[in-house]
Parts: sequence; C-alpha cells; structure tokens
Amino acid sequence: MLIRKLFRFESAHIVRNCTTRRCSRSLHGHSYKLEVLIEADALDHGQMVYDFGLLKGAVADFVDAFDHSVTLWSGDDPAYIEQCKRFSERWVVLPVSPSAEQFSRVFFRLIDAVLTNTEMVNGESGVRLHSVIAHETDTGYAQCFREDACNPRMGDFRLEEIAFSARVKEEWANPQMFAKLLAGEPFINPPA
Repeated sequence: MLIRKLFRFESAHIVRNCTTRRCSRSLHGHSYKLEVLIEADALDHGQMVYDFGLLKGAVADFVDAFDHSVTLWSGDDPAYIEQCKRFSERWVVLPVSPSAEQFSRVFFRLIDAVLTNTEMVNGESGVRLHSVIAHETDTGYAQCFREDACNPRMGDFRLEEIAFSARVKEEWANPQMFAKLLAGEPFINPPA
C-alpha cells in the first residue's frame, strides 16, 4: 500500500547548462511541492502504513531547509556562490545542479536515509520510501524512484557533500540532525 505526504517550500536557484536562457542565467524562484510516497506491506498498530505525524520531524526539517533558501550547485562559479552566501543567511549547497530532477534525487536520498535509520516502535512493517516527486511548477515535475536515486549516469553524489547554512541548521528541532544522519545514528519514533 502507498501513502503520500505533500510538503511545500519556496526556493531560488540557477540551473546552469540547461537549454533555457532564463533558467540558466538568471537567479529565479519557484513554489515547490514535494510529494513523498511511502509503501509498506502491512499496517501498524494504528492500522496505518506510517503515521503522517511522524513525517513532521526530521523529514519536514530537511524539506524546510530549502524554504526561503537559495539552492546552489557546488560546481557553479565560486564568486557567485560566495555572493549568495554573503547576502542570504539561508542557503543549501548541493553536489548536483538544483534542477527538479536532482531535487527529487536529493530528497529521495535524504528521506530514505532518515527512514532507514528510524527505529519503528508501533508495529510498522516493511516501511520504505517508494518515490519522491518534486514539482517545480504546477505543470512540471520530476519523480525519483529507488533505481534513480543512486544512478551514477544521473550524477553521483554522497550526502556528505550537501552543505546547509548555519542559520538553516539552527532552525531545526535538532541542530545536529544532519551530522546524526551522516553518522548513522538512529532516529527513534515516539511510542504510541
């Protein structure tokens, strides 16, 4: 069975090397919608695949990191990156270009790592991330499935290569959340 949780965030970017001049040469923003689809082969003690409320923790904080942030590609012009960091306290640097396609892959990898490292305590069984859909506009989106998330032909990257600004991390419920995730420390769901 599949469930879907919808998140929203506002973010600015430039997608270098794309065909459209406006997209590749001008800083611009979008009202993103992010759909997280989770699957399981059984229901928990509350007769749910996964309690939607549990997604309000680390998953929501990672999505919120991009809200009112400028998303930068680490391969962009260093002077541009430094200027954006200088004039914006909220930024995220990705090891891949911030296209809708790469957003869906980055979010898949982050959310999958959170779910994989979460200790389930309410009878959840077989819970896993099915896919992530990143809507850049009302008419355009990219959907990442498991086989896309680590496909080197789409750009290989490690989560350790993502950088969040100090301000973004300060606003998380647990400012050490990303370091904890990278270290493989468990996230523990609250008891029912």
